[in-house]
Amino acid sequence: MKKTEFKRQLKELISQEIEGLSWDEKLAYIRQILVEVDKEYNQYNQSNKGKPWSDDELRLVLSTTPTKENIMMLAKAFCRGYGSIEQIFRWAAEDQKIINEKRPDDKFIKQIKRIAKEIGWRAT
Repeated sequence: MKKTEFKRQLKELISQEIEGLSWDEKLAYIRQILVEVDKEYNQYNQSNKGKPWSDDELRLVLSTTPTKENIMMLAKAFCRGYGSIEQIFRWAAEDQKIINEKRPDDKFIKQIKRIAKEIGWRAT
């Protein structure tokens, strides 16, 4: 399929109504689907997977909203796995008591908690 035909068909599909969704809700839904498909294909560079994180990288991650779209963008930007970005948000939000019980000596979690505290990160 040529680009022009793909574009025409995509515009045609997007212009169709989705029951109960406004235009903005439909666009948000389309973005959500695009992230899911992007994640499924998982063909982006993950060369930094398993390597240590710098404080600056964690600051940037924790300075963004933990949406699926942002998580995918960060995973691609840092050449990391999607799940590793999700896990950073989970650990940042985790209660310190639970962390002390489950993984008291984990340096990476301590680094995340330190950066989260430094930037005033709040779990939702």
